[in-house]
Amino acid sequence: MKLFRRKHAADLQAEAHSDQSLKRALGPVNLTALGIGAIIGAGIFVLTGQAAAKYAGPAIVISFVLSGLACAFAGLCYAEFSALIPASGSAYTYGYATLGEFVAWIIGWDLILEYLFAGATVAVGWSGYVVSFLKEFGVTIPAQFTSAPFDHHPPADAGWNMWRLFTEGWVSTGATLNVPAMLIVGFVTFLLVIGIKESASFNNVIVAIKLTVIFTFIAVGFAFINRHNWHPFVPPSAGDGQFGWSGILRGAGVIFFAYIGFDAVSTAAQEAKNPQRDMPIGMLASLGICTILYIVVSLVLTGVVSYKLLNVSAPIAVAVDVFGEHLAWLRTLVKIGAIAGLSSVILVLLLGQPRIFYSMSKDGLLPAVFSAVHPKFKTPWLAQILTGILAMLIAGLFPIGLLGELVSIGTLLAFLIVCAGVLVLRKLHPEMHRPFRTPAVWLVAPLGIICCGGLMAGLPRDTWARLIVWMLIGFVIYFAYSHRHSKLHHGLMGKNVQDK
Repeated sequence: MKLFRRKHAADLQAEAHSDQSLKRALGPVNLTALGIGAIIGAGIFVLTGQAAAKYAGPAIVISFVLSGLACAFAGLCYAEFSALIPASGSAYTYGYATLGEFVAWIIGWDLILEYLFAGATVAVGWSGYVVSFLKEFGVTIPAQFTSAPFDHHPPADAGWNMWRLFTEGWVSTGATLNVPAMLIVGFVTFLLVIGIKESASFNNVIVAIKLTVIFTFIAVGFAFINRHNWHPFVPPSAGDGQFGWSGILRGAGVIFFAYIGFDAVSTAAQEAKNPQRDMPIGMLASLGICTILYIVVSLVLTGVVSYKLLNVSAPIAVAVDVFGEHLAWLRTLVKIGAIAGLSSVILVLLLGQPRIFYSMSKDGLLPAVFSAVHPKFKTPWLAQILTGILAMLIAGLFPIGLLGELVSIGTLLAFLIVCAGVLVLRKLHPEMHRPFRTPAVWLVAPLGIICCGGLMAGLPRDTWARLIVWMLIGFVIYFAYSHRHSKLHHGLMGKNVQDK
């Protein structure tokens, strides 16, 4: 079996230019807004406080710097690929051109974990803010319909026993379903089926709202910072990745989830007007803007409120409560911004997943139904609906902490492979015209590999166990279906098929 047969980059370029089934409607502003729409959301409004309370304390700022640095290295590699191969599929497509079909399948299967579970994770955070917001107006949704019915606390003595890490520690919370989380996923799925241009316009409005709210929180919050809340800046280690420098690393791995927005931008390459120019702009601009905002917001948040009080679903709202009743309007504004902001994150993440399905289906690795494009809306509508249904179930059943760690490890693995892929393609095809070239690639790409690998190493053992089980399921599907139906396997794709 030729597992490492590669698609020639020239064939991928030709496919991207000839395939007009998706509508090219996005410019650099839209793409940057898509990146900001995905990056600014759960990270600021939910995970910042939780990661500070559980892992890093005020040093969550350092965690964001480490995550941002790893993302910068990976982002530069992504930018080269997105300009060179302007096709839907993100890291999956790049892997097919450099590391072969089997590795491409691993990336594609990993990206399903990344986007599907990320959309569900953010929906759970959205639900927490909506419930809090409605309470201010006297509307109380019963707790059994706003929480996950399951939670997971892996046994501390399990070590690397994969079976125990994966199967033990599940508990019933007494809740039925997280209904608000399911409803927002359903609404966003409907919007994405209607069209990419309409979805992008909706996202642009929401991005403007949440940036306004964040800038307002920063401006007001600086006046309420109590420097005692920053001491000790790095809390003493409590073992097992809690506080100390190991906690900072663990926190960086967990909040890495927040940075997948620029990866989501790459999935829209076939809907960009001028992808060679606009994709690198959208990716790197959104990454730079959001990294600065994350660092500043985390400083203000942990300065206003002790990190010990931030392990809640709406930590920014907790900080606003400190401002006093004369600024009660800001509490409402922050919650509106969080609700709007998290909505745009869900939109961009659920936009990305069906386009991964679309690319894998076009290559024969998934059934043709996943690449069906609606004749009127020009969107992969069946894949979009399936993604929405699965995300609704995940959001309704599982808690945010469990989902967030799964997404982080999936994202880090994808970034690591992209960094490696850039080096491989530079070696194999140095002659190719690259509209954007990763600067100092022989330094940047290895640093990206090291940073992403290091952050993965800091994640909990049970997260690794779930990743391994997810990958094993993927291997079964690949060898049972995808390898036999691959268009490369049957010689149905391009003239430049290469064997490794």
